[in-house]
Amino acid sequence: MFEGWSFMDALYMTVITLTTVGYREVRDLDTSGQLWTMVLLITGVGTLFYAAVSAGRRMRARLNKLKDHYILCGFGRVGWQVAHEFIVEEVPFVIVDQNLDKVEECREKGYLALLGEATDDTILEEAGIRRARGLVAAVNSDADNVFVVLSTRKIKPGLHIVARASTDESAAKLEIASADRTLSPYIVGGRRLASLATQPLIVDFLDIVTRGEEGIEFRLEEFSVPKGSPLANHTIGELQIREKTGAMVLAIRTSEGTFDTPPSAQDRIHAGDTLIVLGTRDKVTHLEALMRGKETIDESP
Repeated sequence: MFEGWSFMDALYMTVITLTTVGYREVRDLDTSGQLWTMVLLITGVGTLFYAAVSAGRRMRARLNKLKDHYILCGFGRVGWQVAHEFIVEEVPFVIVDQNLDKVEECREKGYLALLGEATDDTILEEAGIRRARGLVAAVNSDADNVFVVLSTRKIKPGLHIVARASTDESAAKLEIASADRTLSPYIVGGRRLASLATQPLIVDFLDIVTRGEEGIEFRLEEFSVPKGSPLANHTIGELQIREKTGAMVLAIRTSEGTFDTPPSAQDRIHAGDTLIVLGTRDKVTHLEALMRGKETIDESP
């Protein structure tokens, strides 16, 4: 309109201007054309910059709201599966990966993701490590996973850390670095294949109750008994947990690390113990509320 150019010349000029590619002007511009080009640059690039800044602020706001979440370090084949399981279980999490393409893939899926090294204290702080419930070190390099564990322990010593290991030697080093649990995808995969071959129905049942698939009433859950819990220092028989809540305590892991399974009516629950419970989501949630003192056990069965 300003220069009297054809539509294609004007479109080409607009595209190379807005994308800041530049090249050269299709034709010489007079004063009105130069002014219009400047307007395109300021408004176009400014709009893109504003959109990028707004997206960053929204992501930072979501990160700041996270609490009792998990930090997933690495979005390779193992990390992808971990993220999928977190989504199924409705567990809040944030991904940290140094690969830009993977971070963009995560964000396209709607996942919270940060670009950077998981060994960087600044990145871990940005991921909300001080408010996190746990961390999964699933970087492809075992050496990097060791550094992730060490960096995490320095910032939050008591955080629960699960780390991926390719070999038994790497698993030993990760345990020395204070990882709470280590796992080799190859060992676990081999065990699962063997179990599927010899005991397929047991594997199917455990998958169903641990993942809580749709249409299945019962599922396995675990949670710790906090200090000051009204259930602490009482026996299972005294509490009548199954009669009052409908949930069944299958095992008690004591604070010393030993398992009591199956627990009897005379077994006492202490603060710091972890209960492994079978029941519907509502019944298990009811028991957890009781344990935290948010509800009381009804006198009626």
